[in-house]
Amino acid sequence: QVQLVESGGGLVQAGDSLRLACTASGRTLTTYAMGWFRQAPGKEREFVAAISSKGGTYYADSVKGRFTTSRDNAKNTVYLQMNSLRPEDTAVYYCASTPALLIPLRVSAYAYWGQGTQVTVSS
Repeated sequence: QVQLVESGGGLVQAGDSLRLACTASGRTLTTYAMGWFRQAPGKEREFVAAISSKGGTYYADSVKGRFTTSRDNAKNTVYLQMNSLRPEDTAVYYCASTPALLIPLRVSAYAYWGQGTQVTVSS
């Protein structure tokens, strides 16, 4: 069993930056793909970014060039650096993991989920 805990959310102004962290326990995640998703009120959960076990990354078009995901396997932690934040980035952000070599993009492809952290961007 894998437990994921996100941290780093908060209230910021448009143009600011935040870094989210997701720390895993219960299992070493060196062979797991790690994903970031977000869910705004009244909307479905959507893919944001992901990083494979080998360090390859993939981003949604809406965050490409502004968000960067990375992982520190020694700390069993994955990060989401969010720059140039916009009001439309406001959502609950979730990290997820799954034992996969490739990068899954679908919510249903991930086996484990964190509880989420709120990110609010004011205009």
